Amino acid sequence: MSVRPFRIDVSEETIDDLRRRLAATRWPDEVEGAGWDYGTNLAELRRLTDHWRDGFDWPAQQAALNRLDHFRAEVDGLGIHLVHQRGRGDRPLPLLLLHGWPSSFLQMVKILPLLTDPAAHGGDPADAFDVVVPSLPGYGFSDRPARKGMSARAIAGLLSTLMTTELGYPRYGVRASDLGSGVAAALPRRQLVGLHQSGTNPFVQDVPADLSPEEQEFLDRLQAWVRQEFAYAQEHTTKPQTLAYGLNDSPAGLAAWVLEKFRAWSDCGGDLERRFSRDELLTNLTIYWATETIGSSMRLYYESMRDWGQSEDAEARVPSAVAMFPADMVPTPRSWAERQGPVDRWTDMPRGGHFGEWEEPELLAGDLRAFFRPLR
Repeated sequence: MSVRPFRIDVSEETIDDLRRRLAATRWPDEVEGAGWDYGTNLAELRRLTDHWRDGFDWPAQQAALNRLDHFRAEVDGLGIHLVHQRGRGDRPLPLLLLHGWPSSFLQMVKILPLLTDPAAHGGDPADAFDVVVPSLPGYGFSDRPARKGMSARAIAGLLSTLMTTELGYPRYGVRASDLGSGVAAALPRRQLVGLHQSGTNPFVQDVPADLSPEEQEFLDRLQAWVRQEFAYAQEHTTKPQTLAYGLNDSPAGLAAWVLEKFRAWSDCGGDLERRFSRDELLTNLTIYWATETIGSSMRLYYESMRDWGQSEDAEARVPSAVAMFPADMVPTPRSWAERQGPVDRWTDMPRGGHFGEWEEPELLAGDLRAFFRPLR
């Protein structure tokens, strides 16, 4: 067993350096009335980074995060950070929660108590989960891979070992979105009690000839979204290192790159702070900044596009569920999702976006309980 307790401990020197860099930012110009049409709005970014420099209390955020049960494990020579919260109830079901980009394990913090202690939140104690939230390799407090090939499929192998060998869970449920869904698809099916996902996969290659009108409308919207919003992923999958120089050196640049996606992909109606507090957004950014993982996080796109695949036992049947949030990238019709395989539970959420655990923890926790209840 290599699992050891871990505490987040970002040095004062790192935070002092962050503030100095923010104070020394050389801001670009912006045309009059630009809004967000050209990318991240200058005035809004300056307001947020001013708070990051002068008002944001990282020690308080760090102390709050350290109240969770953090660990680090060595798996095949790579250090993996995880939060492991035990459930309160009879025989909690192990549940692996997988984040994506530009998020972090922070996405799961609000939903954790709803899953581990449902009785304290008006639920049935029989629905409790043992929740495992890893930071994907190259993200946050996990190691940055130093060699080529750390794809979603390679990460699935590491997390399979983490869950079964290191944590002792021979079978477990999975909840995933974004790049986490790519990892989930490559986990050994024989280990999975059930798989719960959300979101759109914008990488569409083969378009079938028998599209329904609903599917055709979806593909039209997806094509428009790709033209307008997908340039970031094309850069990540081709030249992530070029981006890394600027984003790893400039906290304002990092904030601009990440916050644009939080605004575009969440159910915020153009107002980020309608969904996320300033401190939540800045805590996520500080995790990227302090660990210098923006470059390695983007590399996961590059590696996965060259090694995208399913598990070796992909033909095995695993109960599956989809929660479709209306403000996610491009909401997908069930018929399109079922072209990849049967979906046992489909929920059209009334609100929420790409960061479901963060934006609508109560709704998502309820859906997870209902899906996994008969699978225990």
